[in-house]
Amino acid sequence: MKGARMIKPIVTSSIMLRLPSDEATPEDIPAAQDLLETFEAHRHECVGMAANMIGVRKRIIVFQDGPHVRLMFNPEIIKGTGEYRTKEGCLSLTGQRDAMRWRKIKVTYQDEEFNLKTKTFTGDAAQVIQHEVDHCNGIVI
Repeated sequence: MKGARMIKPIVTSSIMLRLPSDEATPEDIPAAQDLLETFEAHRHECVGMAANMIGVRKRIIVFQDGPHVRLMFNPEIIKGTGEYRTKEGCLSLTGQRDAMRWRKIKVTYQDEEFNLKTKTFTGDAAQVIQHEVDHCNGIVI
C-alpha cells in the first residue's frame, strides 16, 4: 500500500551496533525511507539516526540540519578541525557519554539521487554527523 509508514524498532544491542556497515547502493533506498520515517517518529527525542539503529547495516544517516532533514548515503569525514570534548546521548543507549568531536568537518557523501557531494558543516550538524558516521563505522560512544 503506497504511503504506508514503516517505523522500525530501535536497535539497542551493543553487539549489533558495533558491526561496521557496508556501502549503501541505490537498492538501499527503501531502507533509507524506513530510516527517515523512523527518525520522524523519534524527532522529539533525537536529532540524528544511522541505519544500523534500525537493524540495517548500510552507510546511511539522517539528521536535523537547521530547519531541514538531511539524508546521506556513504558519508565520510575527510577533514576535521577544532577538536573538543562533549557529552552525547544516543537513542540506542541509556545515559550520556563523553565524546571527542571536531567543530568543523568536511564530508563527502551521496545524496538521494546518489550524486557525490562535498560539504562543510559546523556546530550541531557537524557533531551529529560525527556521531552518526561513528555508528556506520561500528563505533559506539
